[in-house]
Amino acid sequence: MSEDLTPADFEAGDDADADVEAMAAEIKALKEQVLRYAAEAENTKRRAERETNDARAYAITKFARDLLGVADNFDRALASAPADVEGPAKNFIVGVELTAKALAGAFENNGLKKIDPAKGEKFDPHKHQAMMEQPGTDVEPGGVIQVLQAGYELLGRLVRPAMVVVAAKTAAPPKPDGAANPYAAGDEADAGGSVDTRA
Repeated sequence: MSEDLTPADFEAGDDADADVEAMAAEIKALKEQVLRYAAEAENTKRRAERETNDARAYAITKFARDLLGVADNFDRALASAPADVEGPAKNFIVGVELTAKALAGAFENNGLKKIDPAKGEKFDPHKHQAMMEQPGTDVEPGGVIQVLQAGYELLGRLVRPAMVVVAAKTAAPPKPDGAANPYAAGDEADAGGSVDTRA
């Protein structure tokens, strides 16, 4: 014999459904929170690994920067060494060359690369520092005319820019309509903006 259901039984069933829905929503929120924490932990782990790798890779930056002066002095010494020397002086110069090569090899083995742009190479503000501009007849405007001091980069990160002389940009070509150029030859002295004060 079946029992009759009362309105109280239906209310109890509605409360149970509401409890199940509330628990399902809470479970969903907790899952999302766990996923967020897991993603944050993974990001922190990756960031720490990257920072550790960077610290390991660039740990010699300060030491390398200190040695760049030594490399510069070797370059200056070799540039000023006379070519037609014999005897003990020749051996001394060869010794300086070998020591400079050993230092350059040590730099290269540790990822320190010399930046020594060739004449005519385009100026790169990320690797070069323009010390002055000069008119260059055999170099395109914006090209390197001369390297005053070589630069260096460590594993792609700039340690010191190369100090260079850059070819100046040429004057603008004359206008095609034949309009007179107020700064034509002979008027350069007045091109700076001198003012005629005569009445």
